[in-house]
Amino acid sequence: MLKGLLRLAPIATLLLMACSTAYADSGTQVYTGTLGKTPIVLEVNSSSGEGRYFYQKYRQDLALSGTKDGDTLVLDEGEDEVEPRPSIRLQPKSEGWSGEWTSPKGKVLKIELQQARLAPVPAGTLPYLAQLHDKSPYEYLRLQGLKLKQGKTQDFMGYTLQWWSEPQSDTALFEVISGYTPEVRQRINQQLMAGLWRGVVEYFGCTVHGAAGSYSQTSQPMWMAPSVMSVVTSSEYYCGGAYPDQNNAAINFDTRTGNALTLEDVLWIGQGKPLHFEENRDEYSSTSFDVYSEYRSKELAPWLVAQLLKLYPKDMTAKPEVEENDCQYNDDYPWQFPGWYFTEKGIKLEPSFAHVAAVCREIGWSVLPYSLIKQHPGGVAVQLP
Repeated sequence: MLKGLLRLAPIATLLLMACSTAYADSGTQVYTGTLGKTPIVLEVNSSSGEGRYFYQKYRQDLALSGTKDGDTLVLDEGEDEVEPRPSIRLQPKSEGWSGEWTSPKGKVLKIELQQARLAPVPAGTLPYLAQLHDKSPYEYLRLQGLKLKQGKTQDFMGYTLQWWSEPQSDTALFEVISGYTPEVRQRINQQLMAGLWRGVVEYFGCTVHGAAGSYSQTSQPMWMAPSVMSVVTSSEYYCGGAYPDQNNAAINFDTRTGNALTLEDVLWIGQGKPLHFEENRDEYSSTSFDVYSEYRSKELAPWLVAQLLKLYPKDMTAKPEVEENDCQYNDDYPWQFPGWYFTEKGIKLEPSFAHVAAVCREIGWSVLPYSLIKQHPGGVAVQLP
């Protein structure tokens, strides 16, 4: 399995053959070509003038904004409204664009672009990469030629993990190489490798005023057992805006099937059949976000606050140490969309706060005991620790 999944990850450079139409419906098109003599990939909505491009050598986004002047597309590079910026003028040609890039100092380079044509994905390609091929050819092309580096082997709770990293972004995650059946391991590892490549995409897409921003991602296993498993990925980034931010995102697995679990799969306090909504995979969701959001805000959050007040009255009502960080744990809002993962004694919940109050997320006490969760089972018959 290791060799199979590793073969999927590097994405060897493909011949550009069959056109991907994923962006065509939205008016955004992806092009490949050269700026001067340097290969680039560019995506642009010719109606709105919004777009971006990257040099294949560096892969980092450069933002584009502009307008149409007749048939000519006039674009400014970068996002700095004060400093002079390079400009691009493009004229349409058969299946592409031709034009010039001009620096603020007057240097001119020719641009030649043709619509990107992607070969069909090879059999056995990692599902996440196949999805990029169809829905985000720009990102798919960005990852071409990148390879993963094998790292350490780790024993965790009786299971063996093999770590992999992408050296340019320093993004790392692991595969499970012992324990569980081969079919379950394959499903779990496909999702873990998707998390790794998603972090690589985020790294290259993080920009500030048209220049590279700051993005780092780390991951760690939190719990592994015969029935369930949790992995937490932590990101720290500054990609524009007033403040840097950080985020923790968990992937929780039913290790009998290898399927990812939502909170409603494990805990359900509503009426009728439990909802199932995967925020990052809308196409696999069985309900709309509006219904899901209403349940979370009107039923789940008030219930969680009531239970946590009983379990941790002092922590829920404690005054914050820093006056400007008014955490308000006894309010419903932070518990509408909490992070969560499995632990020995229960599900650890992480409240959701805006980045200006990020310090409020770091709490150690917010564990919902399994004895309580078992009274409100979710949509999947999970064997809890």
